[in-house]
Parts: sequence; structure tokens; C-alpha cells
Amino acid sequence: MDEENSVLDTQRPPDGEVVLHYEQTAQPIVEYYVQPTPLPGKKKPQSAPLTPKKRRRGRKVFLVCLAVVVLAGAVITALYAAGVLGTAGGGYPGGYERYDSFPETESETRIPTYPNGDGTKLRYEETHGTELTIQEVYERVNPCTVTVMTALPDGSAMVGTGVIFTQDGYILTNAHVIVGGTECYVVLISGESYEAKLVGFDEEKDLAVIKVDGHGLPAAQFGDSDALTVGDTVYAIGNPLGVNLRGTLTDGIVSAINRDVYVDGVTMTLIQTNAALNNGNSGGPLINVYGQVIGINTMKMGSSTTTSVEGLGFAIPIASAAYMINDLIAYGEIHGEVVIGISVNIAPVVAADGGTALEVYEVVKDGPGDQAGILAGDYVIAADGERLTSSNDLIRIRRRHEAGETLRLEMERGGERYVAEVVLRESER
Repeated sequence: MDEENSVLDTQRPPDGEVVLHYEQTAQPIVEYYVQPTPLPGKKKPQSAPLTPKKRRRGRKVFLVCLAVVVLAGAVITALYAAGVLGTAGGGYPGGYERYDSFPETESETRIPTYPNGDGTKLRYEETHGTELTIQEVYERVNPCTVTVMTALPDGSAMVGTGVIFTQDGYILTNAHVIVGGTECYVVLISGESYEAKLVGFDEEKDLAVIKVDGHGLPAAQFGDSDALTVGDTVYAIGNPLGVNLRGTLTDGIVSAINRDVYVDGVTMTLIQTNAALNNGNSGGPLINVYGQVIGINTMKMGSSTTTSVEGLGFAIPIASAAYMINDLIAYGEIHGEVVIGISVNIAPVVAADGGTALEVYEVVKDGPGDQAGILAGDYVIAADGERLTSSNDLIRIRRRHEAGETLRLEMERGGERYVAEVVLRESER
């Protein structure tokens, strides 16, 4: 995700901090499969030559980066078992033939759509229960992790992973799993298959929401990725390297937080982990020790002829992506994050009462903070009644709100207290 900027209440980085920008192009380590039989109700497509996949605008190579399709074996087997795809045949499990080159998928995404604006929201918990064993984490999250298969116009299929977040069938995945598709199917770990409709997606942010007509489905609990620290244990669930390895659980640590990954003109701010992420993990969950999904696995850095790379996986943090996911549900596209229109220093200062506060170093002209009377040099003591001990506290509380809502800030100027009623608004993308 993009770093907070001055419009989005940025934080001034401490002196000497080094932010890495990856200049090496992430390798497109995906596999595609060509269907020997058509999807339900479709004629068998004419065979077409497979050509190298052209780069899409922005971060096309990045989007196809981590494991889109070795999950294919799992979903295809399940779909055949469920009778969705007909009789299996061919040289690969489920009757699909494997191709190492990439099919052309520059066509428009034509997956049937689901109506927006029904009030559904993805919520993540800022608190958590007791720490779980690795077995308990797997038992809790694996049923919520699904296989997503997207049919492409030339008869090939892209396959990835998704995470159910409502019992009636809203599912979060990566945009590159569904882009260019004509139909989409979801398979649960139980083998049940559903036709999915597209709620919304954004290629640049690599996020997509799809919907199946389900009831009482196992829904994952989402947690606060902002609460992560380097060294925390995390887990990933996916289907690396084929049918026989589906549902694989891997573990590791948080290697870095707020890591800028720059690929093909686009920068995303991601969680870095050394948990093994291979073909098949794309769109799957990164999980904390409390069984909460705190990231969506999206890519890994691959080796080249000159560089050997191990243990560099990346996930989209849930805390910074939640508003985007909710925009996709409400509008089918991402509008913008709500902003206060002020920038504060990361390090807290001491207020007149001896407690902590955050010093405002910039106020956006005519922004919400400016209109509420906030000036540079003021101290922010509390937000919505919660005392602030770090700049992350202010960001966390702001993210609870939507555009048009009021954030109540307790302020200090020259040792005197005042209250700023800030009416939040959306940033411009």
C-alpha cells in the first residue's frame, strides 16, 4: 500500500532510516492451464497460440508474481469431482495441460458482477484472544481459505487463493487472479464449488472482492496488521507446487513492516516475511499467532541468473487495505482513504499535563484539520477520547471512520486545551 503522505497524515521518518526500493523486476513465477473441456454452458474454445504475456499498465509483471496457478490442480480436481467441468482427461491432474509460456489476457474482465452497496464491510479486530498453537491456527483458518479459478477467453485458466470474510460468501483475493476473466469459480476445502460474481477490483493495489451465493460459510477473523513488530511469528496457507501439496501451512516471522516494494513504476508498502510463499499462495492469508488474517500474500522476489533470493515474501497489510476493500464492496472501485489533513511527528512529545501528545508539523490548506482550526505546532493529545502515545495510534483511530464522519481531537496550544471537531473527507487518488 502507499505510504501515508502529507495529505494522508504522514509521519516524518527518523533521520538515517533507509527505505529499500527494489529495482529488480519480480519474476512472473506463475503457471497457466488450458482446459480440454469448456466451462458449464460454453462451447469448446478454438485453440490459440500461447504467446508471452505482455506487461500490463503499472505493475503487470508484479501482479502475476506470486503463485497464481499451481493451485490449479486443487481447484480443477475439485471442480471435476463436483461435476462443474465435465469429464477429466489430458496430461495434468484434472485434465489440464501445463504451459510454461503465458497466454495473452489483455481482454476486458467480463466476470458477471454482483451489485454494490449492500452495507457489507470487512472489519478487523484491534484486540485478540490468547495465542494459539500452530495446529489451532490451521484448524481455524484453513476452512476459510478457498481456491479461486478464473476462465480466460482463450480457454486457459488462472488459479489463485481467496479468503472468506463473511458467512454469506464475500471473498477477498488478489486482482491478478481474476483480471481478464470471463467466469470465476470458488472451491472450498470441503470440495463444494460455487460460481462467483465480481464485486470489484483494483489492479494497482492488487485487491479484488468476489461473491458466492453461500450461507453459513466459515469466515476468517481479521486482525490489526499495524500491531505487528519485526520478529513476530506468522503463518501462510496455500497450495504450493501442485495438487498433492494443497492446503500447505508454512511458518516464519515478520521480516520487516512498511517495506516499500517498487516494481514496474508502482510502489506498494507491504509486510515482508520469510514464511515460504510459492506458486499457489497468491491471494492467500498471512496469519498471526492468534489465528487472525493480517495480510494477503501477493508476491515474492525470485532468483535471477546473477542473484540468489530466499525467504523474501510480501503481503498486503489488512489495516491499510481495509478501506480499499470496503470501497470495492460499496462502489466496485477504490475511492480514497479518509484524511485529517495534518501531519504529525512520529516521536511523541510531553503535554502540559505530563502525558504524551503528538506535535503537528504541517496542516494542509483548506483541509479538514485546517477547517477545524488546527495550526502547525499544536499538540494532539487524544482522538475520540483515546490518549495518543504514537503516530500509529492516530492512524488507527482515523481508520475506524468513513468520509463525512467527525473525528473528535483533544488539542493543546500554548499549554491551553481545546477540542477540534474534524469532518473527515476522502483523499484524491
